[in-house]
Amino acid sequence: MKRAEIGIIGGSGLYNMKALKKAKPVRVPTPFGRPSDPYTLGELEGRKVAFLARHGKGHRTLPSELNFRANIYGFKALGVERIISVSAVGSLKEELKPGDMALPLQFVDRTRGRISTFFGDGVVAHVGFSDPICADMADTLAASCRAAEVPFHYGGTYLCMEGPAFSTKAESHLYRSWGMDVIGMTNLQEAKLAREAEICYVTLAMVTDYDCWHPGHDAVTVEQVISVLMQNADNAQRILREAVRRLPAARGCKCGSALKHAILTDRKAIPARAKKKFKLLIGKYVR
Repeated sequence: MKRAEIGIIGGSGLYNMKALKKAKPVRVPTPFGRPSDPYTLGELEGRKVAFLARHGKGHRTLPSELNFRANIYGFKALGVERIISVSAVGSLKEELKPGDMALPLQFVDRTRGRISTFFGDGVVAHVGFSDPICADMADTLAASCRAAEVPFHYGGTYLCMEGPAFSTKAESHLYRSWGMDVIGMTNLQEAKLAREAEICYVTLAMVTDYDCWHPGHDAVTVEQVISVLMQNADNAQRILREAVRRLPAARGCKCGSALKHAILTDRKAIPARAKKKFKLLIGKYVR
């Protein structure tokens, strides 16, 4: 039985959903280990929602330590078909101001050695990733930002860096020369895995400050960053309620069939153990 239809990943500053009704924590076992935290299942605007604090409650886990596979697989196991990923980011452009929201449509990967696929171990699959964000969901989030009266920027590119240290000024200027818009440490792997799991994915990026390229960067205090973070979190809660209410019951995009032509391994060559391990992901294509 489907226990949730919409997943929400809460990033820095967003560790719970205040408006979630009938909320209860649920642990979800996965073949890839434990997710960051128990999922919180409940109702939001009359929809079944699963919420996950990306870094765990209390912010215990570094971006490089996150078990991205377990987190996304857990949503899949709960029946989730759409994920809204909320993430704190730095701005690489003057016009993207602290307190604004960004809805990037592209990613550039600057991480090192992170696992970004469920597959291997007897199954080879190459999903299309030219457009990593579900356009239908991005449009819904844009409408939701307007309804919530929160300044937002549609489009652009999220550069995903390794961390946990922030960029050097040389790196920050390099990323600006590439035309990048925002910088963060988590969403690229989530987006790739969501596509493999045939789950729609969209990033709601909360701009907390300018990256270190900005002349005023060094004058920003921790207190100011925290203040913007809390304002962003409150705005994100309002946007999420709007988005959950506006999302149609049925999907009209291609995200739900991303694996249809992606599995290259001869079905007869897939080991029984792999079929069992990946049944949730490939079961409708591999018997």
